[in-house]
Amino acid sequence: MKCVPVGRGLAAVLGGFGLVVLTAFACAALADGIDPGLWKITGQTKAEGMISPPHESTKCLTEDETKDLATTFSPVPRMVNSECTPIERKLEGGKLDWHLVCKGQLNVDLTGAFDFDSARHYTATVHTHATIGNQVMDTVDMLEGRWVSACQ
Repeated sequence: MKCVPVGRGLAAVLGGFGLVVLTAFACAALADGIDPGLWKITGQTKAEGMISPPHESTKCLTEDETKDLATTFSPVPRMVNSECTPIERKLEGGKLDWHLVCKGQLNVDLTGAFDFDSARHYTATVHTHATIGNQVMDTVDMLEGRWVSACQ
């Protein structure tokens, strides 16, 4: 089951360079766990001083999907003509930080910071710095996840 992607800005930027970075934004476990169910994710992307209108998506998360926070919320790189270093992750309490660097035809530096402040709410910020040739693109994706209901 796929998860909600980082945001429109990142997909548009990286897709144009022949790079696909899938970032899982399902919900996963704190010490007591994030509740399985239907989640609404609201995101905004900031690029070149402009902020996109909020965009929403929903995701129904099973109990199995709520068990591994570090894996579920970390990017899974699929690179064309670039190599990625192993992802660096730090999970302490309800906070997850990760960092991924890919170099080659396209250089990408992704940094994610997630705050799971309750079993039914989280916020996240994902910074992307991408360069190809002399072109540089910096984006910030701001996300908020809220539990809505049990899955139908």
